[in-house]
Amino acid sequence: MIPWTQIGKARVPGAETELRLMRRGAEFSMMLGQNELMSSRLNGSEKVLATLSCRQIEGVQRPHVLIGGLGMGFTLRAALAVLSAEARVTIAELVPEVIVWARGPMAELFGNSLNDPRANIVEGDVADVIGSSASAFDAVLLDVDNGPEALIRKANDGLYDSGGLKAIHRALRPAGVLAVWSSGPNAAFSKRLRAADFEVNEVGVRATSKGRGAHHVIWLATKSKAGSRTGSKPAASKSRSKTAR
Repeated sequence: MIPWTQIGKARVPGAETELRLMRRGAEFSMMLGQNELMSSRLNGSEKVLATLSCRQIEGVQRPHVLIGGLGMGFTLRAALAVLSAEARVTIAELVPEVIVWARGPMAELFGNSLNDPRANIVEGDVADVIGSSASAFDAVLLDVDNGPEALIRKANDGLYDSGGLKAIHRALRPAGVLAVWSSGPNAAFSKRLRAADFEVNEVGVRATSKGRGAHHVIWLATKSKAGSRTGSKPAASKSRSKTAR
């Protein structure tokens, strides 16, 4: 068997352990200590995160989507596949080295997505992008840390607490969608979403595109439709841990 080789490392702000990029043949893995944060083999739930949320806004003209976390590019590629030619996608990535890896050793995973004129990478914390925006996005996709229970850096909890959800609510346009990836269910988070005036749909997905692997959860939370624009679609029906990003 081909052994794993470390080909990169990076410091994650607020985390005590370095992020390491590993490669074994054509397979990639990001590790924090002994924890595998993501793998190029397990990308099914990331694709579902983008596909379900972006389909909800298909009727919106010139939609603007914010993705929290570049990762290995699976969420970005899936979003671009659904969104119209007039769409804009902003990707906030906290760790500069992840952007370098995306354009370097992992370029094949990203395909042409980083050169797509609809995509723009912002180096920084997605929480800062959200906090400085008002009625700016039609969808916010969060594939950050381990979901609502942060594993990598404590600061990520602020995205998912009551204050963070209120900030996201302000950053979304009427009928905008918040999509959140998680390694597992979290009843308290569902309750906080509803308290923040979101209509909540919790979707169970599997880690791989073939419907196998670990069970993950995606929340599709829709902002109150008061004042929504014509063409916005209703919420979809039900049908690893991550980098800090």
